[in-house]
Amino acid sequence: MEELQDASIHHTAAKLINTIKTLKNYEPLYENVQKLVCSPSVDRNDMCNTLEEAIKNAGLETEIRNIIFHLVRSKLKPEEKPSQININDPLAYLKRAGVQWDRRVRKSLNAMCSELKMASQGQPRISTDRDELLSKWDELSNYTIDLANYRPVYAPKDILDVLLSLKGPTKAAENTEFVQVPKWEFSHISLPVKNLFELRNHYSDLLRTESYAGSSDMNLQCQRVLESKHAPLCQHLLRKGNTPAPYRGALWSFVLGSHVNSFDIEHWNRLKANVLATDHIVDKLVFKDIQLTASNDDQYFVFEDVLYQVLLCFSRDTEIAQMIQFEHYPIKGKSYEAPPSGVVPFHGICMFAAPFCYLFDSPINLYFTFRAFYIRYCHRLTTINTHPQGIVSICLLFEKLLQTHEPQLWSHFRELQIQP
Repeated sequence: MEELQDASIHHTAAKLINTIKTLKNYEPLYENVQKLVCSPSVDRNDMCNTLEEAIKNAGLETEIRNIIFHLVRSKLKPEEKPSQININDPLAYLKRAGVQWDRRVRKSLNAMCSELKMASQGQPRISTDRDELLSKWDELSNYTIDLANYRPVYAPKDILDVLLSLKGPTKAAENTEFVQVPKWEFSHISLPVKNLFELRNHYSDLLRTESYAGSSDMNLQCQRVLESKHAPLCQHLLRKGNTPAPYRGALWSFVLGSHVNSFDIEHWNRLKANVLATDHIVDKLVFKDIQLTASNDDQYFVFEDVLYQVLLCFSRDTEIAQMIQFEHYPIKGKSYEAPPSGVVPFHGICMFAAPFCYLFDSPINLYFTFRAFYIRYCHRLTTINTHPQGIVSICLLFEKLLQTHEPQLWSHFRELQIQP
């Protein structure tokens, strides 16, 4: 048993090392360690201990720990490849539905491109348009553009209709000749979800077991935690609630690993240059969405300009497509082009970014924190997937909790064919 555990730890460590080597911050981190090796504080006769102590004193240990913390939470999940898919997998139909939904969305976007006679991968922006966009970059609400012929590719109701149409092997085999089965029922989906007891244990850190500290005490706690630069401590502090507003942005940056470095600023500038150089249909969809949602919201209309910047750059970021873990399933049929980010703008996408406007003054800091949050959480709410945090699992969880703890209400909904 111990040998198996050691092998597992060795495999995880090897996977971590290989993944860290692919990160942008690996090279500067490696250079800093090399400088420490050559410093007088490291004794070549006791290399291991003195180098470890030097890494701690230089603050690199915390940086390495934070990198591992984020990787273990996100990128070291088992990934399935199309060739490894088992057709007899009870969730195969769900994975197939996810791929079909993604293809349907891309097909709709490509159809809109054909209808409006626009290149699906964009076209060079004319000089007058580029100059106007650049001059109004900080006030994009004044950038005039005709959006009459543009419409959102899909809305939340569209994905709800797809969820309600999911048919698994169990549900297809049911005899519904005399029994009217509600369209919204998800009980046939064999995804593991937690019960109420398990949810209480899982979210026990969010329970308020102590009274709120005074504002001065919380300010002091936040300052100490931020000085430590330790991501798990920042996460613990946010879970306690009542975090003073001036510290929330910095704490979230540590928790999501979205601190802005010099290479991030360069990446942002490249994204901005791409927006200025290329006219893409997603630009119109971004403007359309913000005008339909955030611009008409009394909480977020003041952030209209920065939301344009963030969402336009988001649409050009090819790293997003590389970091998001999509469902894989081999299906036949034509494949369709997607935006550079791999994310097709939908009705309401800007509302995922809008709350972060209260945390950051800089659009660059806002962008990288929103991007990290979207990759980790939001994309699972707009795709059909088998992840425990995906929209299908959340629907199934709600239905089972309602059926278990409010059976009369659940039966009432079921009889009247009302979606809970």
